[in-house]
Amino acid sequence: MPSAREFVHEFIAHYVALEGKLWRTLALLLFRPGALSKEYIAGRRVRYVEPLRIYLTFSILLFAILRFGSGDLVHVNNSEQVHLTTQAVEQTGQPGEEKQIHLRYSMLGQFPVLSSQWQRFEQLSGAEQKRLAIESFFHYAPYGMFCLMPIFALYLKILYLGSGRRYGEHFLFALHTNAFAFIMMALIVIMPGLFFRMALGCWLLAYLPWAMWRVYAGNKFGTAVRWLLLMTSYSITLSIAALASVATGVMLSH
Repeated sequence: MPSAREFVHEFIAHYVALEGKLWRTLALLLFRPGALSKEYIAGRRVRYVEPLRIYLTFSILLFAILRFGSGDLVHVNNSEQVHLTTQAVEQTGQPGEEKQIHLRYSMLGQFPVLSSQWQRFEQLSGAEQKRLAIESFFHYAPYGMFCLMPIFALYLKILYLGSGRRYGEHFLFALHTNAFAFIMMALIVIMPGLFFRMALGCWLLAYLPWAMWRVYAGNKFGTAVRWLLLMTSYSITLSIAALASVATGVMLSH
């Protein structure tokens, strides 16, 4: 029978890919923007960890760090919480807010289950609402982030129409660049010094346009314009996905 040590080694080697090719993958991914994607597109893939595996590994790592290692990052002052209850709106005496509450209930009224779940959420205390919102985010956000990868690739496909690149190449680039972002954000969370956090933040900001320029070629000005459009579109999509994650958890709560 295999020992516990052998089981652990097999898990690390097979599922997390903590072998020699992981270090080659990380070296390109972290320090040479776009180089790993170019290697894959050129067909040199055996020496590197698969894009989906590297993405999922560091996605899980980031959300684990955020969930269990930094509870104070999502701290909300109870005195500043806004309770969207009908009673609170009536006390404000602002007809505009009353109209919004009425409209919301009218919309939810078309879906009795959702309306009931939302009313139960509003009846919770501020601390319970906060706890449920945070738990919902960490439960559904990883799935939401993964579902956004095809959208990220679609934005790239639109921005580089006429380049001759296939959708699969854009999806590969999306997995690599988002895996890098997960690593940087995880390091920013655990780094103790402000200087190192700022340095990592600057590298995170500069990485994507540099990677786009290396993989897709073209002039630097055109790359900068595409990067701005990509970041604007994806930031809006990401915000909607984050809100949807919280709303899904609230609506499905018991």
